[in-house]
Amino acid sequence: MAIIKLSRTERRRISAFITCFLLALMAWVFVTMSNNYIFPVKVVLNFKNQPLHKAFYALQADTVNALVGGTGWQKLFSNLSSKSQSVDVDVRKLDIQNYIVLSNQLRQINAQSEKNKQIISFSPDTVFFDFAARKVKRVPVVLNYHIQYDRQYARSDDINIQPNYITISGPAAYVDTVNHWKTDSLVVKHAVSNIHTKLKLLPPKENNVSIYPKTVDVDIPVDEFTEKTLEVPVKLINNKSYSNVLLFPKKVKVTFTVSLNNYPAINTDFFEAVANLDDWQKNGSSTLSVKLKQQPDFCKIVNMQPASINFIVRK
Repeated sequence: MAIIKLSRTERRRISAFITCFLLALMAWVFVTMSNNYIFPVKVVLNFKNQPLHKAFYALQADTVNALVGGTGWQKLFSNLSSKSQSVDVDVRKLDIQNYIVLSNQLRQINAQSEKNKQIISFSPDTVFFDFAARKVKRVPVVLNYHIQYDRQYARSDDINIQPNYITISGPAAYVDTVNHWKTDSLVVKHAVSNIHTKLKLLPPKENNVSIYPKTVDVDIPVDEFTEKTLEVPVKLINNKSYSNVLLFPKKVKVTFTVSLNNYPAINTDFFEAVANLDDWQKNGSSTLSVKLKQQPDFCKIVNMQPASINFIVRK
């Protein structure tokens, strides 16, 4: 196979030609993509200024088709994006009618968008609604969280959420099914100090449901933990027939982890250990097992000795 050898001058000419061609191609693409076009996009309708005493249902999907005027670049990025554009639609007129004409709000809607990317029309242009009784209800906030603590660190007290209740408003049939409302996810790794943060609440999935407020403040106390051992008296329960039952031993040693801040304050009053006489009366056991009926939420039990005790019954 013959190999064509080019001189230095010929190589320079070919290189210059390719460079000029690429520059011309780039200039053509830039000019073409900078021109204005009209193209369709999917638009999600967010309903604002909802009626105070009515709960509404859109009788069609809250995603509509829209014709948009914009540059070729915007058309390209719109085609590449999987996320639909959203616009706010004022529905306060639902107090006196059961439909909203989107084209009547084009000026307000386009004020939310870029000046060189304006909506020209909607399809369908009219959204019809059905109505139901509206209900307002207060529900507790539930923290959605995952916290990893460093070694010897843990939560040292109750989680504080402010406000711990929110107000939900929407169709009565839906509101009656809601018993709590979750926050956005709180993820913390290697926690070694108190956590103070503001979290958003999960947005309603339905357009005709609103919540207030939309954010809460979360405080989670975190402290270093150490072990502590207390001798806790054992209380006998379910003794209905005997005037005197002696327990041996009368106390059990409870070993638990507690935060350094709470270490001095934790005493036997925070614990209640019980032995159930039914273990002998109904089950015929020769010893009574000991269980902790009460303990602080922020203390983790390591062990309890002994786990069962002897007893003497005197009639």
